[in-house]
Amino acid sequence: MKSTVETLSPTRVRLAIEVPFVELEPSLKKAYREIGSQVQVPGFRRGKVPTAVIDQRVGRGTVLNEAVQEAIPENILAAVREHDLKTLGRPEVEITEFNDGDSLNFTAEVDVRPEITIPDTSTIEVTVDELQIDESEIDEQVKNLRERFATLKTVERAAAEGDFVQIDLNATVDGEDVPGGQASNISHEVGSKQLLPGLDEAVVGLSAGEETTFTTQLVGGDFAGRDADVAVTVRTVKEKELPELNDEFAQMASEFDTIEELRGDLRARVTQGKQVEQIYAARDKALAQLVEAAEIPAPEGVVREEVESRKQAMVDQLERIGASMEEYLAAEDKTEEQIDAELTEAATEGVKVQLLLDTLADAEDVQVSDDEFGHEIVHRAQRAGMAPQQYYDQLVRSGAAAAVFGDVRRGKALAAVMERITIKDEAGNPVSLDALRAANEAEHNH
Repeated sequence: MKSTVETLSPTRVRLAIEVPFVELEPSLKKAYREIGSQVQVPGFRRGKVPTAVIDQRVGRGTVLNEAVQEAIPENILAAVREHDLKTLGRPEVEITEFNDGDSLNFTAEVDVRPEITIPDTSTIEVTVDELQIDESEIDEQVKNLRERFATLKTVERAAAEGDFVQIDLNATVDGEDVPGGQASNISHEVGSKQLLPGLDEAVVGLSAGEETTFTTQLVGGDFAGRDADVAVTVRTVKEKELPELNDEFAQMASEFDTIEELRGDLRARVTQGKQVEQIYAARDKALAQLVEAAEIPAPEGVVREEVESRKQAMVDQLERIGASMEEYLAAEDKTEEQIDAELTEAATEGVKVQLLLDTLADAEDVQVSDDEFGHEIVHRAQRAGMAPQQYYDQLVRSGAAAAVFGDVRRGKALAAVMERITIKDEAGNPVSLDALRAANEAEHNH
């Protein structure tokens, strides 16, 4: 095999590769074997069909094509190694010349990692918003905790918003029962709008034993889109009682003895959450500065692939909630071109950051241990609701294990950058990474 490389841009090259016919022989033999094992010819055992018969039955052209498809990736790989290229994404191949018995000539255009000069990370300074915690945020946390320990008490009065009612429902259209439109003794929070439109308004003012009828539009089933009359009977009305805010509540709802200690703990949690947000804001600003200072070009092919994959993920997500891209565009009042432009901008920035971190990881010879890789697999498996081994096997099958390995390596390179940059808030106070370390430690132990 002979190959030459032509630089098309700082991020793209074209390989011109020539493979003598004699070097195609192993691929040709393999193609005959594979096709021979698939065709059935009377008088020959499967897999024992002579090449001449295969040429007659399937056509020599088909066999040559199969051999070429197998030989191309192997020869691209050999040329990439020979020229010491750091390729990205999938190559675009064009066969320029090939006849039976002659050498195979083809070109492969592929994105490559550009040469990047990284600025001194210790000179990077970023400013983030000051940390501000309002007492109302702690009140909100306490309120949520009280809600979790609320009890329900039956009351002898009409239902009001915020109450819980036990109800029976019966839906009819033109006097005919709606299939699946009957339910008895179900619990419903008045005002939550969890069940049928119009139900909350109908129930307010009804006491136990009383009933009424309201009209609602059905969304599913045989009568979808039709108006149904729904009879609702209230069985019981219960009032939500929140526990009193005192030391007793603190002891019941937490490991603390007093309400003050509980509030102090909630304040510490809110503070840590905001400190982590500060660090994430600093990380994004630092990366943007580094990418700009290093003047990183974005490889078009990789960006195109990333945009396609992000768009597909959007479509899949919309399908899961029963919506389409058209409906999403209408709801957001955007055109497909606008979405494509937004995705391209985000993907371009994402690819530049990846290139920056890969270059940093190489410059510092960042290594990923089996333990670190395993921890990431376990973490991702938990998020996907799968067993770690099953998740890992799926990654290997889809060829995505290397990408996860790359993510972990980039994460380590980023952590090293964060240790070196200077982070201050707008008042000039230094911002420490302790909150992020503590959060990561807690997650690791969990």
